[in-house]
Amino acid sequence: MSRARLAACGVGVLCAALTGGCGGVLRSTARPEQVYYLRAPSTDSAQPSVSAPGDGGEAAAALGLHEGGARGAADGSPRPLGASLRVGHPLTGPGLDSSHIMLIQADHRMNFFAGSRWPAPVADVIEALAVETLRGSGDWSSVEDSTSPFPSDYLVQVAVRRFEADYTTPGGGPEVHVMLDCIIGRREGRDVIATFVASGTARAAANRLSDVVSAFEQAADSALTALSQQAAQAVRAARSAARAAN
Repeated sequence: MSRARLAACGVGVLCAALTGGCGGVLRSTARPEQVYYLRAPSTDSAQPSVSAPGDGGEAAAALGLHEGGARGAADGSPRPLGASLRVGHPLTGPGLDSSHIMLIQADHRMNFFAGSRWPAPVADVIEALAVETLRGSGDWSSVEDSTSPFPSDYLVQVAVRRFEADYTTPGGGPEVHVMLDCIIGRREGRDVIATFVASGTARAAANRLSDVVSAFEQAADSALTALSQQAAQAVRAARSAARAAN
């Protein structure tokens, strides 16, 4: 057999061996990772109506009114603020700057659920939920996220202090805590209007991950709803104080 044929046979045997070896190495029996998402609080707030020119829609827009605002005036609820708001990219406390679903155990131990995660780091999850919640409130003319190129009248900054399932409390399932430190101010001049804490707590129905995720959603709903309400109240109070001063 010539040297060329021997070399060709050797290469073929080597490739077959490598292919067989790699096939065995890449084969895995590990369970696929589960990704869980959270939904923003549902809202019944009406969105601004779109009117054709000449039908009175332009005048209503100039006055900052829409269908929800008209009904709000009738039932005594506040009218929309007619201002724009930007949500800054949230900050996270130590241990929360990842996509892990975190839990707290006895003796101050922090851990996470194996094989499961959020679809993005906690800061990104909270930012998306906050933007969606604030938009759904109907209080603002527009709500933008931290990457928006458009200017805004107000800015809200959030720091995620707690976002974990607490196994140190007695009960069948863990207690989920969501706590957000919030600052809202005017974009121009960076004047702080108010600081407040928005929080929510929910007990998981059972010690199963699906129930724990449901408790996360309930606690996050409460915290985000409180954030939305307190942000709007702070701006209304600041405007009233400014008018009184003038």
